[in-house]
Amino acid sequence: MKLQGIFVAATTPFDHNGEVYKIKVQHNVEKWNRTTLAGYVIASSAGEGALLAHAEKLALWELAAKHSDPEKILIAASGAEGVQETVALTRHAAELGYKAAFIEAPRLYSHPENLLAYYRAVADRVSVPVIAAGIDAEIAATLSLHPNIVAAMSDTPLPAAHAGFQTVAGSAGRLWSSLCAGAGSAILAFANAAPYAVIAIWEAYRTREEDAGRDWQARVAGPAAFVEGAYGIPSLKHAMDVNGYYGGPPRLPLTVPTHEARRQIEEAFQDLRG
Repeated sequence: MKLQGIFVAATTPFDHNGEVYKIKVQHNVEKWNRTTLAGYVIASSAGEGALLAHAEKLALWELAAKHSDPEKILIAASGAEGVQETVALTRHAAELGYKAAFIEAPRLYSHPENLLAYYRAVADRVSVPVIAAGIDAEIAATLSLHPNIVAAMSDTPLPAAHAGFQTVAGSAGRLWSSLCAGAGSAILAFANAAPYAVIAIWEAYRTREEDAGRDWQARVAGPAAFVEGAYGIPSLKHAMDVNGYYGGPPRLPLTVPTHEARRQIEEAFQDLRG
């Protein structure tokens, strides 16, 4: 599987009762369909995946698949703490038409041998390719030996033990440098709110327009600092609301941004609207 372009690590819309807001899932996906995003990663940490119940993930994948343009690549964030549940989730996503599994390192494991055993066991048991996230370069190098682990997320170049292994960028704030260092694609939470800005960076890289790429990267850097670091998912959702997507409230225990944080986010995204 060759990964190219920008994928959005989609947020999960919730209503004010904390339930998945189905009509807003459709709203966001249909708006993203009109962009040149390569595809969607559904139920990742940016989508508050750890706060979703098993049944909610299945329903969310089905809903996103229903409204996605057939040309978009669907990737399921199907990682769970245990191998059995991860495999079960991944198999279900594959039945719905998802082409790969985006698996973030479980919080339960810290020892490298446990992480290696987890990823290898999952990759052995699923039919779709695996993209590993939340791991260091040393673990990624070892996992790259596995034929069904096709990529790892990193903003620095990763060694590859088989020809199909790829590096996927994960930060909008460092996207240009990651692409120049060898990443062939990016999975970005930032793309929820301002997909055109990061697509512009990708297109500048693809067409070798360095000045344009660096210019767009400079525009993105400030807003990215808010949603990737300072304020996190709640700020990303507010930026989506500002830019015509549905962000809505985060799910508890996450809380909405303060008035001052909202003001800063609105100012930061002022030039990235539309």
